[in-house]
Amino acid sequence: MQALAALRVKLLWPAGMEWPAWVAAPLRWAALLHGLLAREWQRLPLWLPVAMGAGVAAYFNLLEEPGTGWLWLPWPLLALAVLLLWRFPLAAWATGLAGAAALGFALAAWHTARLPPPLDLPSKAVMLEGVVEDVDALPEGVRVTLAAARLGPGEPILPRQIRIRLRTNDPLQPMPGDHLRVRALVREPAMPAHPGAWDFQRTAFFQGLGGSGFALGSAERLGEPEPASPFARLRRVIEGRITAQIPGGAGAVSSALITGSQTGIPKPDMAAMRDSGLAHLLSVSGLHIAVVMGLGFGVIRFLVALVPWLALRVDSKVVATPGSLLLGLGYVLLTGGQVPMLRSFAMAAVVTLGVLIGRRALSLRTLSVAAFAVMAIQPAALTGPSFQMSFAAVMALIAGAEWSGPAMARWRAQKGWWRKPAMLLIGLTFTSILAGLATTPYGLHHFGRLQLYGVAANAVAIPLTSILVMPAGMAAVALMPFGLEAWPLILMGWGVEGTLLVARTVAAWPGAAMLAAPIPVWGLILTTLGMLWLCLWQQRWRLLGVPLMLLGISSAAWVTPPDILVSSDARLIAFRTAEGVVLQRASGASALVRESWLRGWGEEGASLLPAAGDAAGGAIHCDAATCAVQLAADGPKVLLLRPQKARRGETAAPLQAQPYCGQAALLLSPEPIRGRCRGVVSVDRFSVWRNGPHAIWLSPEGVRIVTDRDWRGARPWVPPQPVPAWQRAAATPEAP
Repeated sequence: MQALAALRVKLLWPAGMEWPAWVAAPLRWAALLHGLLAREWQRLPLWLPVAMGAGVAAYFNLLEEPGTGWLWLPWPLLALAVLLLWRFPLAAWATGLAGAAALGFALAAWHTARLPPPLDLPSKAVMLEGVVEDVDALPEGVRVTLAAARLGPGEPILPRQIRIRLRTNDPLQPMPGDHLRVRALVREPAMPAHPGAWDFQRTAFFQGLGGSGFALGSAERLGEPEPASPFARLRRVIEGRITAQIPGGAGAVSSALITGSQTGIPKPDMAAMRDSGLAHLLSVSGLHIAVVMGLGFGVIRFLVALVPWLALRVDSKVVATPGSLLLGLGYVLLTGGQVPMLRSFAMAAVVTLGVLIGRRALSLRTLSVAAFAVMAIQPAALTGPSFQMSFAAVMALIAGAEWSGPAMARWRAQKGWWRKPAMLLIGLTFTSILAGLATTPYGLHHFGRLQLYGVAANAVAIPLTSILVMPAGMAAVALMPFGLEAWPLILMGWGVEGTLLVARTVAAWPGAAMLAAPIPVWGLILTTLGMLWLCLWQQRWRLLGVPLMLLGISSAAWVTPPDILVSSDARLIAFRTAEGVVLQRASGASALVRESWLRGWGEEGASLLPAAGDAAGGAIHCDAATCAVQLAADGPKVLLLRPQKARRGETAAPLQAQPYCGQAALLLSPEPIRGRCRGVVSVDRFSVWRNGPHAIWLSPEGVRIVTDRDWRGARPWVPPQPVPAWQRAAATPEAP
């Protein structure tokens, strides 16, 4: 009643006049909602970046580009929210949520519109020229990113970068700014492994990458180096100094911790870090920038204290705080501005401001500002695991600290020498558990893996990294201009070897990394909403987020995975049977696509179709020309046509559909099928050439096919449907 009376005053409604019936009922609900949110008033702004993220996600889930009118929608909504704020704060909040969602949608559309379109690259080798933008060390050589690239002398400059892996035995040691020429085979970014899989083309589109490939000959340096990013050159120098002092995988990991480049880490070491739950240490993020800025803060305050005249007149904290922030900015630029670093630096900037004005530094509001900043700069980052896992972990840690704060304060107030070490151990375990639980849904969605012993591994590796590895690395970088980095790097190498030992030991434990069916997008949305509900509210109704999270995490149980997958080049065709996955694999098939399929199905491995005989417990029967597949007794029959190898000097006869009409509901082939059968669906090399990889479901009702083009629609990063050469020639007007 009090809320309703207050609403009457705000609306300037006469005191003696009753509400009309059609007005009274909605106003009662509004008053009830107002009363529920009154205790959460300080938390309402935290939902604005959530709404902004929803707008960004809505844009990336469209099947076609929106009109330009959407770019103007946020501004009247946000202006109306400001006008309503004084008299109607709840209405202002609701309008602000709509405005924030529209802003996220508009920013994503604007960022997309300002980028150049994907490249149409030739299928043959080219003489590639360009300026080295960046250099990445690989276990088997070097990879360069070329800007202002040309596909041959006299060709126009490409609007996107090209990434080339140089030959292993290439004697050239490129540096950023070098002008290179190399004969190479270049391809557009790969399509998703299957409909709904990770979109490499979208990632490349927003990274400014037009294509990648490998060198066919030695690279040649042309002329004098051009001006390049000083941070790119510095990154290359630091990597070289570190790997020269610390050999092997430990050197590659040490380099990754300082520069953020993980490309040089050997696959076994990367697998051990991933399976033990320590892969987050390789991604330069909040832990690393906290160590860097913390060391800088302490050193600056120490230097101020060394000068008595200055220490008596200047607050060392006021000097050290912005100084450490500048050091953190330099570290962000050195590591290439990765998403976790942008999040960490945005939070650090807000924390710095809080310290300077005497306000609480680390809070969910700080995280909200960081989320807003990252989405405004890189909207596409929202779709990646780095953004999702980074913000989820930090949000859970801050909310957990708020929840456990009073109990921890009471514990600290009691006497006992053993309480401080016990608090340290409890805090480390608690944070590892919270961060692990918060990131598990995203790891399941993107990677289909569960790391069961991450808490044990992190309990050893995080203190080792924070106390020994990173301080030694920072000292080494500071001493590099004087050539005195050897001893700090030796200490850093010892610490990294210890971390790798922990990773290998934990990864070898039984069941360290369990495969699990990935949760679908809608399940991830439910889990995220439940996590936000649990962490952002303060009252008991926050517990309603728990069932949402449980429902989202278990959502894989309600999803029927495809029975058949066909790759974008038809060199891989896979059948999901009760006995496991069975593959038809042609020469040159992608191992990455195969691994992605197995992760999506939650399978460890796959077997190959036999040359002749039965497979999958009799569900598949093969001979030299075909494989007949019937995965369920009441399901449709599938016929895989096998192309015959031609003799030397002869051309193989084309596959004809006519002899197989009436034998199956679906015809599959890694080569083109000539002709069609009425009532029979065909998927062949031409099908995937036109529409990308195919996912196929078999049921008693028939065959259902979803193509990559169906899934992604007509977006700027999706290549248009290709046109056969004879149609292009027919459409080209003849010269007069």
